[in-house]
Amino acid sequence: MFTRIFRKPKKEAPSVTTVNKLNETLKMLEKKENVLVKKAAAEVEKAKEFSSAKNKRAAIQCLKRKRLYEQQIEQLANFQLRIHDQMIMLEGAKATTETIDALRTGASAMKAMQKSTNINDVDKTMDEINEQIENMKQIQEALSSPIGAAADFDEDELEAELEELEGAELEEQLLQPSTKTTAPAPAAQVHVPPGRRPTRRASVKPIDEEDELAALTAELAL
Repeated sequence: MFTRIFRKPKKEAPSVTTVNKLNETLKMLEKKENVLVKKAAAEVEKAKEFSSAKNKRAAIQCLKRKRLYEQQIEQLANFQLRIHDQMIMLEGAKATTETIDALRTGASAMKAMQKSTNINDVDKTMDEINEQIENMKQIQEALSSPIGAAADFDEDELEAELEELEGAELEEQLLQPSTKTTAPAPAAQVHVPPGRRPTRRASVKPIDEEDELAALTAELAL
């Protein structure tokens, strides 16, 4: 517990420490520059006063000191420019280093993933997926298959029964009499499973031609 409380702070990176040091130096140079600017302005005011008092020698001395201050101001400006240049270079180097570290980390992670993933394992996984899909298809087919009494129906017999019904319906439409005289419809055939069909099929009474002709004559007379 005490080690957690009194743990030493982590050391900052060298680039961060350097940038902080340059910032401190830059602020110090700016302060000195401001002081020199004020001193140069003060010497100008003194030179004006001495000039007004006809003290030419003292005025010239003030201007000389002003020139010295201006030289120092220019020198400090050059120092600040170099520090700014150094900071820009450090920031660029830091960005480059961080980019390289990130790329290196990504490459290491990708390499580790490739080691943990074998091509044989991928093929095995795909085979297992295909096998599961095939098993699911078989399960779906088994569930969709008819069970119980429906499984005993013969598809061929059902199709034959459907053809008989369609043929009877077509025959009924062809033999349909006029609207006034209606003939009895042919009896629908009843499907009987094999082994239970009677030896004789239900006979359909044919339509009398004379009745049909009489009904046609009556319709024409109207």
